[in-house]
Amino acid sequence: MATPSDVIPFHSEVYVTGDKTLKDVNQDVSNPLENFPTKIWWVCFSFALFAIAIWAFTVTAVVVTGQGVLGLNQPNGWGTDITNFVFWVGIGHAGTLISAILFLFRQKWRTAINRSAEAMTIFAVITALTFPLLHTGRPWYACFWLLPYPNQRHLWVNFRSPLLWDVFAVSTYFTISLVFWFVGLIPDLASVRDRSKNSIRKFIYTILSLGWRGSNKNWSHYEMAYMILAGLSAPLVLSVHTIVSFDFAVSVIPGWHTTIFPPYFVAGAIFSGFAMVVTLLVIMREVFHFKNYITLEHLEKMNKVILATGMIVGYAYSCEFFIAWYSGSPFERFAFINRAFGPYWWAYWIMASCNVLVPQIFWFRAARRSIPTMFVVSLFVNVGMWFERYVIVVTSLHRDFLPSSWSYYAPTWYDWGWTFGSFGLFFALFLLFVRFLPTIAMAEVKGVLAQQKSHGSSHQEVSVHG
Repeated sequence: MATPSDVIPFHSEVYVTGDKTLKDVNQDVSNPLENFPTKIWWVCFSFALFAIAIWAFTVTAVVVTGQGVLGLNQPNGWGTDITNFVFWVGIGHAGTLISAILFLFRQKWRTAINRSAEAMTIFAVITALTFPLLHTGRPWYACFWLLPYPNQRHLWVNFRSPLLWDVFAVSTYFTISLVFWFVGLIPDLASVRDRSKNSIRKFIYTILSLGWRGSNKNWSHYEMAYMILAGLSAPLVLSVHTIVSFDFAVSVIPGWHTTIFPPYFVAGAIFSGFAMVVTLLVIMREVFHFKNYITLEHLEKMNKVILATGMIVGYAYSCEFFIAWYSGSPFERFAFINRAFGPYWWAYWIMASCNVLVPQIFWFRAARRSIPTMFVVSLFVNVGMWFERYVIVVTSLHRDFLPSSWSYYAPTWYDWGWTFGSFGLFFALFLLFVRFLPTIAMAEVKGVLAQQKSHGSSHQEVSVHG
């Protein structure tokens, strides 16, 4: 009879359910690409196009008429423009974290969700870049003033400005993320190519798959390139939003001039990014029947990250008040009291409630594994994180050192139209992605599936008899 020491556990978490085969993976992931879009897809895409129409109208008004149509004033010259920029850059953080860092740490639970998270990164950064460009008032001069190209005028950009640091950080982040995303797509694009019956589709996917044949040489080069890109991407998770925080932290404005901003912004970006990934994946697994690939195991782990980063953000909120009190600066103390109890008290408490109180429900396992609960929480977190950026930008500016220049900033419907339209742009790009590209990394899921099946049909303990 075997003793307890003779029992070898072969327990492994199940990340693909439904007893899927390798053929099933190809079939299920390729279905949205090969079949005509569903009614739900058309409804969502039509709504996104409506939001884009509003965005285009408001942007045209700002460019043609001027920024006077917005609610900007003195001393509040940033308003919702920079609020939305910081929000969307933060949304893009989860993709790089899930793809690069979890890949480097060999976390298998990333395999079914990394492709959508990477795509979300690309689309969020594209959306984010529209705000600072249009905020300049004359976006057609952007390359002229922001890029340090050789010129006969001996005119160079101001490298000491954190706004220029944003240009380099975000453009680098976007480039690396785009290449990383595309390289990961290549094996799956080849699978779709081989299944295509339409000559035009086959030609397009043949071009995109770069001649992939699945040979040992192909896989060797692919794995090397993917590892290098993952290594390059990992530091960007920390650096990009750290540099975005420098837009505020290197100034002397009370409420901004603090060393806690870099880690605080990074944690907040991961917090909001993971919430947006949960929002998208919950919808995607229901609409495209991906429940066997995007399982409750995946979603529960993401909800744990949301809970952890939410507590870090909550700690940062309390730490800011402590620092303001401990500093002995009356201006710093006033800035934070004004945030919580001044004219924008409603924005501050929406932020605190959504970001600190709501995620605490994830202490309970039943809540972490409840689809309706996690969907609602993810929506609240995204609302709270938008208001966090609004509070940082607006409340720190609307009352400066001179009471004579104090002014209440009220966004106009152009501000709200621009904000609403940015969501339409983001979701339109994401809907086109799920229509034309594999939303789940088939090659990686097959690897997990093969490893899972190698342990047997069930995760039972195997006894070793002497």
